[in-house]
Amino acid sequence: MLSRLMSGSIRSLDRECDCTVRLLDDSEYTCTIQRDAKGQYLFDLICHHLNLLEKDYFGIRYVDPDKQRHWLEFSKSIAKQMKSQPPFTMCLRVKFYPPDPAALKEEITRYLVFLQIKRDLYHGRLLCKTSDAALLAAYILQAEIGDYDPGKHPEGYSSKFQFFPKHSERLERRIADIHKTELIGQSPETSELNFLQKAQMLETYGIDPHPCKDVSGNPAFLAFTPFGFTVLQGNRRIHFLNWEEVTKLKFEAKTFHIYANQKEDKKIILTYFAPTPEACKHLWKCGVENQAFYKLEKSSQVRTVSSSNLFFKGSRFRYSGRVAKEVMEQSAKIKRDPPEIHRAGLVPSRSCPSITHGPRLTSVPRTRRRAVHISIMEGLESLRDSAHSTPVRSVSHGDSFMTRSRGHLADSRAAGPSGSGVISDEAYCPSDSVLPTPVAEHGGAEAALGRHLNGTPRGTGDEEGGAESEAGAAPERGGQGAELGPGKRAARRAGGRSRTSAAPGGASGDVEDLNKFVLSVLRLFLVTMGLLVALLLLLLVLTESDLDIAFLRDIRRTPEFQQFHFEYFCPLRRWFACKLRWMGGFLVSQ
Repeated sequence: MLSRLMSGSIRSLDRECDCTVRLLDDSEYTCTIQRDAKGQYLFDLICHHLNLLEKDYFGIRYVDPDKQRHWLEFSKSIAKQMKSQPPFTMCLRVKFYPPDPAALKEEITRYLVFLQIKRDLYHGRLLCKTSDAALLAAYILQAEIGDYDPGKHPEGYSSKFQFFPKHSERLERRIADIHKTELIGQSPETSELNFLQKAQMLETYGIDPHPCKDVSGNPAFLAFTPFGFTVLQGNRRIHFLNWEEVTKLKFEAKTFHIYANQKEDKKIILTYFAPTPEACKHLWKCGVENQAFYKLEKSSQVRTVSSSNLFFKGSRFRYSGRVAKEVMEQSAKIKRDPPEIHRAGLVPSRSCPSITHGPRLTSVPRTRRRAVHISIMEGLESLRDSAHSTPVRSVSHGDSFMTRSRGHLADSRAAGPSGSGVISDEAYCPSDSVLPTPVAEHGGAEAALGRHLNGTPRGTGDEEGGAESEAGAAPERGGQGAELGPGKRAARRAGGRSRTSAAPGGASGDVEDLNKFVLSVLRLFLVTMGLLVALLLLLLVLTESDLDIAFLRDIRRTPEFQQFHFEYFCPLRRWFACKLRWMGGFLVSQ
């Protein structure tokens, strides 16, 4: 009896597994679930723990053993998706950014979105001008520590806070000035709402950057926003298509295609290449989900989409969930007392240092090897280091943004050894450029520029905290760029440009298109032959076998089949038999 009870308890333990979900305030929610539990069950547990009703904007993200990131599918088993042994570690993140955060019904929802965008700002995904950066940081300061108090906040108090990957003393003073003079009396709720409304106006609001390459091999970042599909390259946005213009998203291996119809019936196709086929599939699924969520009127309009339109090849995927308009309609029906919000601004964070405990990066020694100078192009470099969608490969930058960077380097040299190299607001135009989290540092510019031109990532930690992240994913590092002298760097750049001019990307694109066409024709031929063989086998079963099956019996009794059998099939069979006998006699006589 005792052994039976023990075996039963062991079997029940085998059917259970532990899950740890890191929330947006960096606290952790741990629970035990059944191995066959669906993703929806875990998500409902978390939303109940947070007292969250407007939950359609959020999702659970995880990393597989190959360091590829995914969104947990709620309709499938958790254990089968994770492809690893428990305990499972995941993160709660904003999956669909609200187009208008002010329209959210409940304050708890706005607070969680505020935490996500604050995280985006810290990890360099929300790019902005210096003036906007100072205002956003001041809103965060007001929301988390309240009004300025000379007794509690001595001179230079803003230097203890970490809002961006890197920032300067000048920017710290601007943040403190705004906090002291312009935001007095604002409650945390008002400051958070003002922060969201300001962030919503930025071009990079809500982006989830996917590193790719274009047909010429230049690095680019693809992203899906509440308003459409965007491509970032160099220091600017080179493509933007609203969701009404995007007609189809398709991928094949590592190739991702975007089909769109623009004004005057102009059709365009954009092609990009992801680092791996798995990253490309994840990019495609994210695009399908975002387009369905923001574009459709009702969830009943959602259709199953295929990655390819040729017979049975490719992946099939269907977005499951409500769309944005349905979510807003459902939120308007919420009638309950506002839940209590436990703001966690003073809790230290591992992946995103707390606003009051984070170390100040400007205190790093200003050496050649650890220069913290930042140029415009470093904004998207920080996106690469912290992109929370795909593993990141080290890729070299194109010439598209070198000119502007050299100009800033020349300005810093002209300032002399004691010049600060401050990037002024007037140097940026919102229509053609976005500014990463700004910094003003002395020296170190040449070493940092050398690292960028040779394609070495900055090596900052991932948004989930490096080794303590969801699966320990860390960006790759390069080690040669900083040690090359100016002469070698110039020679390498000249050689790279000559190779590019000698081998234009158009020829390789034509060859790839030809290969794809040949493969499509071959696939069509094989499928046609397979269908013909299947029909021949069915015909032989109908005419030659004695199987007494109702389906076959009904076909045999039809007048059309009997006419075909006696007028065509039987003469053809006699002809084949005659030929076979003749060939047999000929072979025997030889």
